[in-house]
Amino acid sequence: MNTATAPRKYTGIAIALHWLLALSLVGIFSVGLYMADLPFSPQRLKLYNWHKWAGITILILSAVRLAWRLTHKPPALPQSVTLGMPGWQVTAYHATHVLMYALFFIVPLVGWAYSSAAGFPIVLFGVVPLPDFVSASKPLAELIKPWHQITAFALAGLVVLHVAAAIKHHFIDKDGLLLRMMPGKR
Repeated sequence: MNTATAPRKYTGIAIALHWLLALSLVGIFSVGLYMADLPFSPQRLKLYNWHKWAGITILILSAVRLAWRLTHKPPALPQSVTLGMPGWQVTAYHATHVLMYALFFIVPLVGWAYSSAAGFPIVLFGVVPLPDFVSASKPLAELIKPWHQITAFALAGLVVLHVAAAIKHHFIDKDGLLLRMMPGKR
């Protein structure tokens, strides 16, 4: 494919999946921060169940997004952008995306493992019981628990880095990179 016919924007499906996942991650992270310090109450239990449902939904959404990405090649970085970026920025661009994709799966899977180890099964939307990811074990739950928080904060940090880079490219470099992921004309 030559550069004249190469897509300059992501597909509409890729854009929709990107923004849906972005909003979902902000929502679940915010709820996670809020609920963690609540005293034991019906509201806390409700939020924990919602958080687990959202985590499984994000896991499924991430699988759909990855499948789409693997079957629909994303547009290459424009040559004007890659020529203007130091090598470390190109490496950071690719590494950030790979790490974010990995954490899209790691964070909910670790959360599922923690919930299973703690003896709290996940019943998706209160209707569909999911299998335990690991056997119930209090020592294992205590070992896993901090990793859900660590990986969630790592993902949040990468998201902040990703957003900061997009803003930099849009407002400082003015290279149109952000527009590739915005809905609208191709």
